[in-house]
Amino acid sequence: MAHKPESDERLIASNHHARSNYFIDSTIEAGIVLTGTEVKSLRLQSPNLRDSFVEVRRNSSGMEAWLLNTHIGPYTHGNIWNHDPMRKRKLLLHKHEIEQLFGAVTLKGLSIIPTKMYFKKGIAKIELGLGKGKKKHDKRDTLKEKSAEREMEQAKRAGSKNRGYED
Repeated sequence: MAHKPESDERLIASNHHARSNYFIDSTIEAGIVLTGTEVKSLRLQSPNLRDSFVEVRRNSSGMEAWLLNTHIGPYTHGNIWNHDPMRKRKLLLHKHEIEQLFGAVTLKGLSIIPTKMYFKKGIAKIELGLGKGKKKHDKRDTLKEKSAEREMEQAKRAGSKNRGYED
């Protein structure tokens, strides 16, 4: 019997509020340092990325990126060594990527927001969006644009249906 190839990506969780609250310019894929019970918990239930953010810190050996405020629920079959659900988690990025993120945050005033978490070939990854926060009027403009696009699509569909009946 032939071995079925594993799918490339399997979505665990996505942050729907990231695109509504931020103008996302670019995205970067990063690995996450997790404990065993965290990985098992991710396979059973989805984490909460809603209030998550990334902080880049300097230390004696260089710079590190940390994922904060991400809730990964405790593993149901865990024991006394189960993980803390809200602990900070180190992100695995290349040095030049961390420097790029640090520069964008300090010089341009951008924010680093997790947009989705997924398994890629069995390894947990997170997609980070680099963007600027939206103001209230920006959010209103975005909603107006979406509703206008939706109305145009509905009008196109209605127009094509009507033309089909006339012939």
